[in-house]
Amino acid sequence: MRVPKILAIVLAGGKGSRLGALTENHAKPALPIAGTYRLIDISLSNLMHSHISNVWLVEQHMPHSLNIHLSQGRPWDLDRNHGGLEIVAPFEGGTGAGFATGNADTLYRLRERLAASGAEFVLVLSADHLYTLNFLDVVSTHRDTQAELTMVTTKVAEDASRYGVVQASESGRVTGFDYKPDDPEGHLVTAEIFLYTLEVLVEALETLGQEHGELSDYGDELVPWFVERGRTYEHRLTGYWMDLGTLQSYWTAHLQLLDGDGATLDDPEWAIFSAQPQLLPARIEGSARVSNSLVSAGTHVAGEVRHSVVGPGAVIEEGATVADSVILNGARIASGVHLTNCIVAMDADVSRAGERGSAGSVTLIDETGRVAERQKLDPSARLPLGFS
Repeated sequence: MRVPKILAIVLAGGKGSRLGALTENHAKPALPIAGTYRLIDISLSNLMHSHISNVWLVEQHMPHSLNIHLSQGRPWDLDRNHGGLEIVAPFEGGTGAGFATGNADTLYRLRERLAASGAEFVLVLSADHLYTLNFLDVVSTHRDTQAELTMVTTKVAEDASRYGVVQASESGRVTGFDYKPDDPEGHLVTAEIFLYTLEVLVEALETLGQEHGELSDYGDELVPWFVERGRTYEHRLTGYWMDLGTLQSYWTAHLQLLDGDGATLDDPEWAIFSAQPQLLPARIEGSARVSNSLVSAGTHVAGEVRHSVVGPGAVIEEGATVADSVILNGARIASGVHLTNCIVAMDADVSRAGERGSAGSVTLIDETGRVAERQKLDPSARLPLGFS
């Protein structure tokens, strides 16, 4: 099969406001996942394995930590002379200047560059989802159905009102699309991975720009425009997929990794690549008690860790207890601190003795060591097997 020229656009500029203190000083795609990775590693590794090497990464909010991690695309073999990784940042002067107001507006601002790119297809994906997928399978679906837009879909068990909800025929043709509806019809949703035929995408952007003046998110104008034309098809993702845009989903995804029903990140045939500092192995003291946990390199554990993920460089002092929690890079949990169902921000110093967190909620602890937010667990969402 002739491999068409594919341009991938990774949307990595969102604020991630639903994650609270975790994204105040960091870009959401730069947040750690599974201890040793960053969220952006998932998208870029999937692209690498799919042999897609022409990648535009769109930045806007707090890009500094993300740029440091990207290492010019080297970990994903994207530091090349032809194609490779290109950072797309907001700019002044010319068509598309200024800050985008949504992901569709991002594409609208890039429309002239898209038209001149020479690509046949444009693959648009977000940088805050956890999954593995060969994008060439999506390309095959797109070509076989002669689609103008192919959207990757998946089924969720929880309330689908925060997603783009999809209705599709037995042939896979998308017959209806509702963006974040109050009363969703079904549980089939878009995974926010879209493959467009370039010339039709440019036509859509020009047409919608003339009609609306300014675009917003993909579900408001862009995807409905394609669905109404009748040439939009779904490509069903049957494996694991999680939108990590909320505290609960971020916490749940980590604990599912521990329980064996989460994302597959240790497949040697589909490795997740990353740019990580070289650290000593984890130091586990004689006083430590560690069970059913992921403990990253550079950590120092002298206390008790149960069913938790501990990021690189974190310290769990003797007399501290961490249970069902996610401790991010460089955090320190002092003696006398007892955590349950917590997410601890990077470089946090949790030194005041006492209990934090509860069985019925996820508690976020910010860099100062204080409780920044408590989010009641949604019983309709997927909970890890170890939750009680």
